[in-house]
Amino acid sequence: MQTADGAGAQAQIRNYLTDPLSEEEWLEVLEILDAQPTELVRRDENFKASALHDDDIVTAEQVARVFAENPTLAQRPVLLRDGRAIIGRPKSLVEPFLA
Repeated sequence: MQTADGAGAQAQIRNYLTDPLSEEEWLEVLEILDAQPTELVRRDENFKASALHDDDIVTAEQVARVFAENPTLAQRPVLLRDGRAIIGRPKSLVEPFLA
């Protein structure tokens, strides 16, 4: 996979596990996400342990609130560029997005 630098794209990296986004910042990301907000939610053991259900993550506002409280539930990485955002999975989506 080509890195952002290898694609000629400048990158600013924010590790939202150690530098969490606020609910408002998550809403900004979700507004430009090329997917439904609920698709960004990791439905793993942390999701189950949080006692969350699919009904709790239907709207962008709900997802932003959940991520602000528990950023480990967000899919990673999230890439933002030119007013768009994508989930960087599968990896094959990254290079065309950066090109």
